[in-house]
Amino acid sequence: MSERRSEELGKEINWEKMSGLVPVIVQDRDGNVLTLAYVDKEALKKTLETGYAHYFSRSQKRVRMKGEVSGNVQRVVEVRIDCDGDALLFVVEQTGVACHTGNYSCFYRKLGELEKESKVVDYSLSILKELESVIAQRKENPEPGSYTARLFSKGKEEIYKKFGEEAVEVLVAESKDRTVYEVADLIYHLLVLLRYNGIELGEVMAELKRRRR
Repeated sequence: MSERRSEELGKEINWEKMSGLVPVIVQDRDGNVLTLAYVDKEALKKTLETGYAHYFSRSQKRVRMKGEVSGNVQRVVEVRIDCDGDALLFVVEQTGVACHTGNYSCFYRKLGELEKESKVVDYSLSILKELESVIAQRKENPEPGSYTARLFSKGKEEIYKKFGEEAVEVLVAESKDRTVYEVADLIYHLLVLLRYNGIELGEVMAELKRRRR
């Protein structure tokens, strides 16, 4: 989509009502509600121009592409606006899961349920091996729009810079959930750094085993 066209669509939105942020309901083609997010003008522009959902992170105060680290991207099929012009609906094709807990949708619990949230994340090392494999594939066969491929194309300085930034994000995280989220980012960027240097995860595991007393 042209820059002019995206700007024209942006004019239909009442940006002032929520101080520059507009809520976005995200659902898949089958009508399943996946999450609630927010966009500013920059996030909407990037969404319309790339075809992939970009949101404004209120915790990190910046625009991020959905799935830029996890790979669980959302290809936007349709964008709808509500009657008051102050809310949007993204109809998307979801890759993988939408929720950081590992659930397909963020709305997987009923209000009032006392049970602890059900985690479906694979806690074994297999998820690390799977991620390592995907990173290796992106390095050898770059795909358009891939954040991982873009990191490798920028080289050592950018890869090391991003790893350092994520380490800081872990240190300043103010809650358990935020720490878990930022550590996941850190591990991903560590795997990219290792792959850039030709180091297999198994080599690191072997070193840890060697040190075990």
